[in-house]
Amino acid sequence: MKKRLAVAFTGPSNSGKTTIILKVARKLIHEHAKEVAIIKHDPKDKARFDVEGKDSYKFSDTGAEVIVTSPTRTTYFSQRYKELEEMIRLFDRFDILLVEGLKNLPLPRIGVFREHLEKDYFEYIDALAIDTSINPKEYALPQNVDVLNLNDPDEVISWILTNAKEV
Repeated sequence: MKKRLAVAFTGPSNSGKTTIILKVARKLIHEHAKEVAIIKHDPKDKARFDVEGKDSYKFSDTGAEVIVTSPTRTTYFSQRYKELEEMIRLFDRFDILLVEGLKNLPLPRIGVFREHLEKDYFEYIDALAIDTSINPKEYALPQNVDVLNLNDPDEVISWILTNAKEV
């Protein structure tokens, strides 16, 4: 079995987490020929994945575990919380797993910030991805935290390939 790596991204709302994950995922897939899996945490349970009235919605609404399959995709709807290991097994094949949120997972973590840093995140992060709106010299950063350019997905990918956890 080939080596599979995982890394997480954390930060406040609207800090750019989804944007950097999208850029990193596209580059890993198209330029590095990697298979990428993504887990996104929805702490407020706001995400909606299906349209009320459709069969898949009706099936999922029963509380059952549901898989919808078509010639181009397979979608899994679960009504139960899954541990990281369970989610990894669902993906089956991937080279790199990118996780948005879930700051308590034991994964190397990139904190994503714009405008200002929030010290509450410092205990969870191994790297900072920031843009020019933040001057890191104005903050007492934790030791051994790498500072990455939020607008340079190649730099972020390089950090991931060096620091991600094998899962």
